[in-house]
Amino acid sequence: MKDIAKESGTTLAYRNKVAFHRQPMFRVIVLQAAMSILIGLLFGLSQGWVAAYSAWLGGLIALIPNVYFTYKAFQYFGARSIGAIVQSFWAGEMGKLILTAVFFALLFMAVKPLNAFAVFIGYILVQMTSATSLLLTKSFLKR
Repeated sequence: MKDIAKESGTTLAYRNKVAFHRQPMFRVIVLQAAMSILIGLLFGLSQGWVAAYSAWLGGLIALIPNVYFTYKAFQYFGARSIGAIVQSFWAGEMGKLILTAVFFALLFMAVKPLNAFAVFIGYILVQMTSATSLLLTKSFLKR
């Protein structure tokens, strides 16, 4: 069968052939990117350029690891692929945590001047956008 991506022991894994930009979670990623831009604009208008790029970078620190997680988590599908799905979720989550820590470390070491308050507000608001992803995905799937 062409659908079988790998076979390990008795577990079969079926690779998801849906393009990344056509998966339901991609719309949540687009919404997170829009939220990051909006937060940067709001901080830019209210507090200046440093706060704007700080909030935007905070949003990117949330967005990029979420893109990686989404890519890894939806690589496989089907009940027979449960082992591969669990492994890819774990790999995605670990990669997401490591990327987040590395990006925060790089940001605070390399970017001067920086508005730390705007960084964390941007990060938190973009993360909160993904918290509503289940509701958004459910409504998008009905279309």
